[in-house]
Amino acid sequence: MYRFLLTPRWWGINVFVLLAVPFCVFMGSWQLSRFEGRVHDSRVAAEQAASDRHETARPLDGMLPVDRSTAGRRRVTASGTYGKQFLVPGRELDGKHGFYVLSLLRTGSGKALPVVRGWLPGKADAAKAPVPPAGEVTVTGVLEAPETPGDNGVSAQSGLPAGQTPAISSASLVNLVPYKLYDAWITLDKADSGMKAVPATAPANTGLDLKAFQNLGYTGEWFVFAGFVVFMWFRMLRRELEFSRETAPDPVSQGGQERAAV
Repeated sequence: MYRFLLTPRWWGINVFVLLAVPFCVFMGSWQLSRFEGRVHDSRVAAEQAASDRHETARPLDGMLPVDRSTAGRRRVTASGTYGKQFLVPGRELDGKHGFYVLSLLRTGSGKALPVVRGWLPGKADAAKAPVPPAGEVTVTGVLEAPETPGDNGVSAQSGLPAGQTPAISSASLVNLVPYKLYDAWITLDKADSGMKAVPATAPANTGLDLKAFQNLGYTGEWFVFAGFVVFMWFRMLRRELEFSRETAPDPVSQGGQERAAV
C-alpha cells in the first residue's frame, strides 16, 4: 500500500520536505538568536548607562574611534576654543519641533569637535541661537557617532540656507569649514545660555527597537512554515492512501470471478 512512496513524484516530495523543514528551523533559530542578542544588548546598555552617570568623564582622544559600545553612552571631556557655529533644523525634543545649535570646538590637536550646545524650539533662526563662549573652554558631554542623512530620524533634505546642516558628521561639515574635524560629536550635559540639553541617543538598530520585534516575528513565521510543510506532507500522504484503497481491486469479488472461470 505504501509502494507509491518509491515513485519519482514522492521521491521529490520527500526530498523537498527533508530539506525544507531543517532550513525553516535553522532560519527560525537564527532570527531568535538575533532577538535574544538585541535583548542582551539592551540590558547591557541600560546597566552601562546607569554606571556611566557616576563615572568621571574621560579625555576625548582616549575614547576614539567611536563605536557601538561608546556611542550615546560614554561621557568625554575636551578643551579648546569655539569656532564656527551651525544650526541643525528639523529636530524634535519633548514632542516639539525645533533645531540644534551646533558649535565647532577647535582643540589643541588641530581638529575641531562638533558640540551640540543645546536645542531651541521653532524654525531654525541664527538670530535666536546664542553665540558660543569666547576664549578657552572645557566641555563635557556624551560621545555620539556621526549621523547619516535618512537614518534614525536624521533629515536628508538638501539645499539648506547658509549656516545650516542636515546631519552632524564630518562628511556633512567638511566642505563648510577650513579645518579638520573629528569623526564624532558630543551633546553637552548642561545646555548653554537658556537652551535645553539634547539627550544622548543610542546607535540605530540596537536595543529593543522595531527591528528587534521584527526578528521575533520572523522567528514565529519560520517555525510556522516548518509546521506547515510537515502538515501538508501528512495530508498528501493520507489522500494518497485513500486513493490507493479506492482503486485497489476487491479481493472477495476477484476470488468469485476466478472460481466462476474455473
